[in-house]
Amino acid sequence: MLPLRERKCKPLEQSAQPFDEEKIREYKEMLQPGWEVVNNNMLKKRFIFNDFGRAMAFVQEIAGEAEQEQHHPDMCIRYSDVEVELSTRNIGGLSENDFIMAAKIDSF
Repeated sequence: MLPLRERKCKPLEQSAQPFDEEKIREYKEMLQPGWEVVNNNMLKKRFIFNDFGRAMAFVQEIAGEAEQEQHHPDMCIRYSDVEVELSTRNIGGLSENDFIMAAKIDSF
């Protein structure tokens, strides 16, 4: 099986269900440390940089990848600090796509 960062996000079927706790744990183990699962429906991680320019460059890298994958995280920028949140809104929880994007974000 391909590592998460090498997989592609896929459109979900209308009947798709969010991951249950067991599946969330299984996929979270494939991520680098620092990702937090919030209420079993969101992945969240804070990245800290030396300055605003590097934080913004990181956000631009994420934005480019998110456009390619058609899976867009929420991001909050505070000078040299970037908080990233991932969730699959149309199913109200987490899907493989969220973990794929998290792994890709960690590779920047």
